[in-house]
Amino acid sequence: MRRFALARILTAVACATPGCGSRTASVPEAEPVLATPAERARAVTSSVDDARLRGAASEPASWLSHGRDPAETRYSPLARIDEHNVGQLGLAWWLDTETTRGLEATPLVVDGVIYTTGSWSVVFAVDASTGKLLWKHDPEVPREWGGKVCCDVVNRGVAVYRGRVYVGTLDGRLQALDAGTGQVVWSVVTVDQTRPYSITGAPRVVKGKLIIGNGGAEFGVRGYVSAYDAETGALVWRFYTVPGDPAKPFESPELEKAVATWKGSQWWKVGGGGTVWDSMAYDPELDLLYVGTGNGSPWSRHVRSPGGGDNLFLSSILALEPDDGTLVWYYQTTPGDTWDYTSTQHMILADLVIDGRPRQVLMQAPKNGFFYVIDRTNGELISAKPYVQVTWAKEVDAKTGRPVVAPGADYREKTVEIRPSTLGGHNWHPMSFNPKTGLVYIPAQEIPIFHAMDREWKYRPGAWNTGTDFTVVAAFPRELVSGHLLAWDPVAQKEVWRAQYPGPWNGGTLTSAGNLVFQGTARGSFAAYRATDGKLLWEAPAGTGIVAAPVTYELDGVQYVAVMAGWGGAFALVGGDAAAAAGVKNNAGRLLVFKLGGEAELPGFEATAVPVAPIAEAADAKLVARGSDVFHRWCAVCHGFAAVGGGVIADLRRSDPKVYAILPDVVLGGAYRGRGMPSFEKWLGVDDVAALRAYLVSRRNELVREAAPAGGS
Repeated sequence: MRRFALARILTAVACATPGCGSRTASVPEAEPVLATPAERARAVTSSVDDARLRGAASEPASWLSHGRDPAETRYSPLARIDEHNVGQLGLAWWLDTETTRGLEATPLVVDGVIYTTGSWSVVFAVDASTGKLLWKHDPEVPREWGGKVCCDVVNRGVAVYRGRVYVGTLDGRLQALDAGTGQVVWSVVTVDQTRPYSITGAPRVVKGKLIIGNGGAEFGVRGYVSAYDAETGALVWRFYTVPGDPAKPFESPELEKAVATWKGSQWWKVGGGGTVWDSMAYDPELDLLYVGTGNGSPWSRHVRSPGGGDNLFLSSILALEPDDGTLVWYYQTTPGDTWDYTSTQHMILADLVIDGRPRQVLMQAPKNGFFYVIDRTNGELISAKPYVQVTWAKEVDAKTGRPVVAPGADYREKTVEIRPSTLGGHNWHPMSFNPKTGLVYIPAQEIPIFHAMDREWKYRPGAWNTGTDFTVVAAFPRELVSGHLLAWDPVAQKEVWRAQYPGPWNGGTLTSAGNLVFQGTARGSFAAYRATDGKLLWEAPAGTGIVAAPVTYELDGVQYVAVMAGWGGAFALVGGDAAAAAGVKNNAGRLLVFKLGGEAELPGFEATAVPVAPIAEAADAKLVARGSDVFHRWCAVCHGFAAVGGGVIADLRRSDPKVYAILPDVVLGGAYRGRGMPSFEKWLGVDDVAALRAYLVSRRNELVREAAPAGGS
């Protein structure tokens, strides 16, 4: 057994109360009795207390929290793997998660044990040196909950604290698991499960409290962030991000002031949005917790808040007191957001010298396309510049801190093309900051979208409620979308280098003292670049697209790099032809771990092309057109624009003909509810399904014609 891990075990076993004992311990000369895997896993995590989490940056061998340290830098001081020897990297081992949906988790590594999550909020504990599965916990999320999630049945990871592993489940529970066995210690429901709430983000531990948010704004919910006692699961505080029914008492003075920035009487009936579904960071010195808030519900402010208004605290960065959730300051990146420009993207805390003056900053590249550098002590804007092409705004005014909206961004009267799209110039995929190079490494992307008002919109509880017309987005033409790894100078606010990719939705980044940046790609590879100039130094096949962020750790003098590989998420579902271009043929989810000289190999896979036969029937043009509207309003967000599957959920053009025959049972009767396909009988009728079938058959026959050889039959 490893001596370092053993020292942790002996320290933990000697202490019966949480948090007691020193972080260092002498190892006795006599060979001790080896612990069981369960005892070892529980013991090594029992010493992860508040002090150890605050000092996580000084523990390069481990990866103790979501962003490695409270500042969420995703920078590792490890340098055994560096720019000179990274070409010798090879696969050390891999673990099959037995999933085919998206994998977005950042693994945690605690003294030789990896804790990570897969699809449907399943938790894995794995030996970090061998890949042996120690335990697996399935929270048994009802599969129909997949119909209440905008962007795949994903989970971004766990938190570890005092012998327990904490996970938020897709159906809104927060669970504490015994780190040794995976058994549930306590479980609390954090949402109103009669509403379409979900949890996909990783919890954070701050001062003995679990901080967790939720998602669901696309469907219609009210956002909030909560703190639960890590020991008991009791709710400590909750901060609502948008005001509720103004006829009722406000939950905080901040909301009483915020309600003046909302107009009309619709928002609180739908929910208002502002969900805290991903990004957080913590500054122990300032004792401030930073959280990012999401888009409005509905998306369109013209529907949500007729008459205008900033709609606080949508699309904002909030600084909260972690003891009671009191708001200290806020900065709104997109006032009155009407384009789904969330501020839930990764935030990084750093100390920079700007204009000759040391500044404590918070950095974020949210969906709206501007890179923000903000004084994290008071929320003052230091600078904001576009990091991708931006057409919705001319600039961010340096004096007011507000964007100057471009006239062409208003889509009330006509359909307009907007950049970035609702998928953002940067989405949830974590970026990283290297203090040696001074650069931030962003998974950036260029995707346009068309916006138009939904003239037929009315609130439909449990359905998508955006107030925008999806029928105008027939496809994301692959020639118009791209992605790149962007090295950004946050002081000069300019690009330093980029690694260009053919498509978007590439993985999160990790940077290290070895002058390296690691990133997985949508096309199914894992790569390492030189951090200073972007030269590609190494690349290996991953077997499927990677969207998650990698981590690195060290055991017995060996440095490892680990990443979850599993194609999925919003773009993989909705991206249609552009997502299909990623070329994912076998979406087998795995945890991949690399080391210098690794010689393991992934199993081979040969894609077998299943011929698609046409369905001979006359196509009624009007019925097909109506079916296209039905599909893009109700189905495209999961099955892809233009009915082109992106490699996660089955391509409906290629369905067995029997599926078309039972389409009413599937769409209206809920025959596939157990697979995550909800019933739409509340909103659609038999005539709608008939039109939908006509459209799918039409698209199927088009596929057959396109695949036929020239001059063939």
